[in-house]
Amino acid sequence: MGAIVNSPEPMSRMRVITSRDRTAHALKVLQKSGVLHVEESTELKPADLDAIEKERRQVSELLTGIEDVLKSVPAEQVVKVKQDVDVYFTRPVEETSAETRALCARLAAMDRRARKLQDEKSALVELKSVAAALADRTDLTVADLSFSGEHLFSRLAALPQHVFAAVGAQLEPLTLSRETVTLGENTYALVIGKSSRLDTVEAWVRDNGGRILPAPKEPTPLREFVSTSDQMIARLDGDASVIFGDIRKQTMDNLETLLLLREALFAENDRLGVLEKATNARYVTLIEGWVPVSAVEKASGDLREEVGYVYIDTRPPTESEQPPTKQRNSKVLSPFEIIVNLFGTPKYREWDPTPIVAVSFTIFYGIMLGDVVYAICVLLIAKYALPRLVDDPYTEGFRKFQILLSMSAVAGLVVGLLSGTYLGDFLQKFLHLPSLALSATVQAVYSNTLTFILVSLVIGIVHVNIGHILMFIRGIREGKKYIIVERLGLWMLQIFGIPWIFHFIGHDLLPLSAYGYSILLYVVYVAIVLLIVGSIMERGKFLGSIFWVFDITGILGDVMSYARLAGVGLATYYLAYCFNLMSVLIASLLPEGIVRIVLGTLVTIVILLFGHTLNVALGAITCFAHSIRLCFVEFLFKFYEGGGRTYSPLRIRKRDLIPVQAKS
Repeated sequence: MGAIVNSPEPMSRMRVITSRDRTAHALKVLQKSGVLHVEESTELKPADLDAIEKERRQVSELLTGIEDVLKSVPAEQVVKVKQDVDVYFTRPVEETSAETRALCARLAAMDRRARKLQDEKSALVELKSVAAALADRTDLTVADLSFSGEHLFSRLAALPQHVFAAVGAQLEPLTLSRETVTLGENTYALVIGKSSRLDTVEAWVRDNGGRILPAPKEPTPLREFVSTSDQMIARLDGDASVIFGDIRKQTMDNLETLLLLREALFAENDRLGVLEKATNARYVTLIEGWVPVSAVEKASGDLREEVGYVYIDTRPPTESEQPPTKQRNSKVLSPFEIIVNLFGTPKYREWDPTPIVAVSFTIFYGIMLGDVVYAICVLLIAKYALPRLVDDPYTEGFRKFQILLSMSAVAGLVVGLLSGTYLGDFLQKFLHLPSLALSATVQAVYSNTLTFILVSLVIGIVHVNIGHILMFIRGIREGKKYIIVERLGLWMLQIFGIPWIFHFIGHDLLPLSAYGYSILLYVVYVAIVLLIVGSIMERGKFLGSIFWVFDITGILGDVMSYARLAGVGLATYYLAYCFNLMSVLIASLLPEGIVRIVLGTLVTIVILLFGHTLNVALGAITCFAHSIRLCFVEFLFKFYEGGGRTYSPLRIRKRDLIPVQAKS
């Protein structure tokens, strides 16, 4: 689609909050950046203070995350910074936050995994100690230390020794048996009781500051578990050590980045702190507007670097908002935005038809002008004459118009070279030169009126239907069924109706039998039904049952309108031809001899200069007007609305040449 239509540049709503004493400086920075399309600012609300406070909390959390990561640095370090520090201080805080989160999250996840292994190791060491003490008293297995059955349960509870000494007797009525072991500061009780009392026992343990020790679900005797658990403890310890070593390595590898991120977050935290206080005291200014998404990072960086104490919030536009339209066409196509904007600036969410309009306008202008000398004259007019007709020929808009007209004239130059047209038939009539046409095919089209008209109509059919295709795609995107039905009907009417009409007048376009052409006629009837249905869906039963006729006459009129390509092209040629012929005929009426030679030559030159100058002026204006008409009426109306707002950023308008009007 990029070769036919374009889409405006995505925009982002930017809000800039800064202290009042820095407002002028912030505006100068924004003007220098030249990307903010300023809109009317709303008043600062409590939500603005909340946003600043929220962002400051997020920055504080990120700083805490970095500090936690830096704890794994083995010893005091002095880091020599090699990276560009300004990059970290001026880039958007969202980018700094994202990089910080990504880096810290990875290292934090590794730390959690290592600490989980350490906790498993500690729990296993504790369980081994208890199991060793119980192994001499019972012949239980490890699984028996944590058992839940239909009638009985067993749990291994750990409580501080002094607590158990004070309240341990309370377990007696809750359990069937108890086996206690005192190790260090804890007393471990292996209790067995009825399943109905399990929740009560567990709640009692928690309420008294105790905990239930988990135990593997393995039928391994306690003595065997004690002798084999050392290997598992060593493995867990080794795995945790490997991960901690990897954390230290990655931390040291990214130490410079971590420190730069920390410094950038420190600076952001300071800025937000100042703005938070200023907002509370209402000593702040709010500037807001639209910025192209591609320029948000640079604009934010410039503000942070040069203004300092500034809060920047950006968000995409909502469905109800209509941001200004910044057209993004190449330098070659951008001059033709003038034509599109004459019809209407594209809406933000609408296609920009500049690419197809640029191609169409240039081709139409070239076909209608179609003369090498006339095209060169238009180029000279655009370069030297037009600047004298305006007050300020150095504006961007005028320069774009010059380029547009020059590119159109170049198209006329190319067509003139292909058809061999130089001031009409000047070369043949006055210099008796053979045709200089570079293309016999193009020359044949221009020399045969009927062929020229047919070619123009074919161009019209293609151009008009490109507009209908774009409207068909738009109908699908917007879910408008009547557009889809109507366009299908129009295409079927053309594809099957045109061959049938030619067959009807006695010129078969397709090698079909009479029965085949009858089938084409039935398809035409179906196409008409689709047009009627689509018209009723769009306009209602009464108007829809009438206005479908205008869909047929409309496309016929649109296509026939392209005959103006041949009409203006032939008129340009034959006017030149007539002036050439007139100069010869009038000169031949003078008496023979020296009078005819001198006076006849003078008359010929005057007629040629006047006639061709007039023809160049008429051609330049007429070709421009008819090219615009074909692009507007026959094409853009098919799918394009316009009505958008032009992107006009606050910027410093630098000009190399500035005219100064002399006082009269």
